[in-house]
Amino acid sequence: MPEHATVTPTIALAQDLMGRASVTPEDKGCQELMIGRLEAIGFTVERMRFGAVDNFWARRGTEKPVLAFAGHTDVVPSGPVDQWHTPPFEPTIKDGFLYGRGAADMKGSLASWVVALEQFIALHPNHRGSLALLITSDEEGPFVDGTTRVIDTLEARGEKMDWCIVGEPSSTNTLGDVIKNGRRGSLTANITAKGIQGHVAYPHLVDNPIHKVAPALAKLAATTWDQGNEFFPPTSFQIANINGGTGASNVVPGHVDVMCNFRYSTELTADDLTAKLEAILDSHKVDYDILWTYNGLPFLTASGALVDACRDAIKDTTGTNTELSTAGGTSDGRFIAPTGAQVVELGPCNGTIHKLNECVKVSDLEQLTDVYLGVLTRLMAQES
Repeated sequence: MPEHATVTPTIALAQDLMGRASVTPEDKGCQELMIGRLEAIGFTVERMRFGAVDNFWARRGTEKPVLAFAGHTDVVPSGPVDQWHTPPFEPTIKDGFLYGRGAADMKGSLASWVVALEQFIALHPNHRGSLALLITSDEEGPFVDGTTRVIDTLEARGEKMDWCIVGEPSSTNTLGDVIKNGRRGSLTANITAKGIQGHVAYPHLVDNPIHKVAPALAKLAATTWDQGNEFFPPTSFQIANINGGTGASNVVPGHVDVMCNFRYSTELTADDLTAKLEAILDSHKVDYDILWTYNGLPFLTASGALVDACRDAIKDTTGTNTELSTAGGTSDGRFIAPTGAQVVELGPCNGTIHKLNECVKVSDLEQLTDVYLGVLTRLMAQES
């Protein structure tokens, strides 16, 4: 493990976490490291293992309001190790940056939150309400046995969060310039257009499914689904994969598979989209089977105590006026928001996430700790 003697508590903990090669769904002891720190400051920890996935729910206090932090200890694979400047699982500080897989996504955020909690509880041991953490090792993977299973468990017993900070790397150019106050919904359609296979020289004996589905796909791609709204861009439709044919130039295929995805706003529901897509296929007389995958509902935390606390803490710490955004992909916030919680994503800059030589500014993680401490103080310090 790297030498920690000259680094601060946030950077030392980040390095401890990053040194563990927790490629999804592996945790490699990251959660036990966090649990030890949390139990030392009064958290009760409930380990929840589902399938091959480690999760835990930690809580300090029994009353409302509940301020929670949601995060993940798993990381994506490193990619070609020989193309990294430094070994991906040997965290290295160089020229003011901390390099290593998970630096930005999201072990730096985990370390900043734990240290901020330690500092806050030392100052406010009798804080109001409850503090909590929901941590999984299944965010970068299939997300089947992670946050969604923990939420199901909490919901079954009526245990809810009021506010939740998801530690995803939300910033764009400087720490805190952007926080995500919502995300678009994600809906995937796997379409199998069916026809009759045969020789291309005998078109009267075949039914070419590519010819049938192509005009429908063109219509889908040209459709304006909505205009978006104040917080969301218009719904987008994208074709991700098309697979058909035998590889021979003289054979009409019997079927073609098409995968497409909607990223949609709060202007539409998943039912609206499924009905409209299927109507377009029907209008082009496509014979098809379809499998829908609901990846996540859109959510929005437009305003309120959590957004205000985050913006104020960022302004006081960095001087930055924060932009609210719903852009980008999905996060585990999509599982938490439907419970009624206010949800935001607040973390470091995202320019190197999932890339070779992932890194984060050391100073950004220190400031992120201060931002998190500011949010904790604004929301949870006991009123006099």
